[in-house]
Amino acid sequence: MNVHLKLSLFLAFSACSFVLGQEVPQPQQPPSDTVAGSAPSLSQEQIRDLIRLSADKDLENDKKLRDYTYVERQEERHLDGKGQVKSTEAKTYDVMEIYGEQVEKLIAKEDKPLSDKDAKKEDEKIQKLIDKRKNESEDDRNKRLEKEEKEREQNRQFVREVADAYNFKFDGMESIEGRENYVIEGDPKPGYEPHLKEAKILPKARFRVWIDKGDSQMKKLDVEFIDTISWGLFLARLHKGSRVLIEQTRVNDEVWLQQHVAIKVDARVALLKNFNLDLDFTDRDYKKFRTETKIIPLGEVREAH
Repeated sequence: MNVHLKLSLFLAFSACSFVLGQEVPQPQQPPSDTVAGSAPSLSQEQIRDLIRLSADKDLENDKKLRDYTYVERQEERHLDGKGQVKSTEAKTYDVMEIYGEQVEKLIAKEDKPLSDKDAKKEDEKIQKLIDKRKNESEDDRNKRLEKEEKEREQNRQFVREVADAYNFKFDGMESIEGRENYVIEGDPKPGYEPHLKEAKILPKARFRVWIDKGDSQMKKLDVEFIDTISWGLFLARLHKGSRVLIEQTRVNDEVWLQQHVAIKVDARVALLKNFNLDLDFTDRDYKKFRTETKIIPLGEVREAH
């Protein structure tokens, strides 16, 4: 994954963590209509409760995702100054969870399967990781788990601050794929001063979220950056107008998982080069997966026949 893609995914996480990552002390019930048969009307507190409930459910989604493998297609489009596509690069991956770590195995480039040689290298890379985790010492495992927990705690602190950074507005109901959704807008609170370093982007982004009425799960999230964001001393700048769209889908009637992510990035790095990109991720073919499954390289399979 190249540095431009990592930057974009960080922005997507930062934007959606408010909706998907808050800790919830105890589950609450979704808001009911104020009058039977009438359109619902939600107060600020009801909106916060709904978002907290959606976040609580997404914690369960994250746990269940560990039992799934899926296919993700990543497309990166480089644009010129007029917004026209200059070049396109597409890669497709099998994505799986191995001993608590999400791993991508490249299976196609430009929508064409890898050569036998490259496919074998990918299989061997994954099997090497499985063997490494399987034979991991207790000390190394504890260090890895401590690092992961530290990262989770940092994310929780960020999310707690996000909850204070926005004003909310209920914008009615909308049907998507035959299911009713609450539509909620979040705008930065005027004059809000972030406490965490990572939270400095919050006053510069607004969002619109669709939450499924029946399951209280996030269906769609649209984030827009309304001001330029800078990192370091003129090291990197993300320009106003960059955008992130995230969509989820219901899988096996038990979990909601990512279906599509579209990211529009207009950025400058180190005062030297502009990056005008459209990034598109499509996820499909969710299936149950067990981490102890042994991946046999393609060459060995052929020899067995």
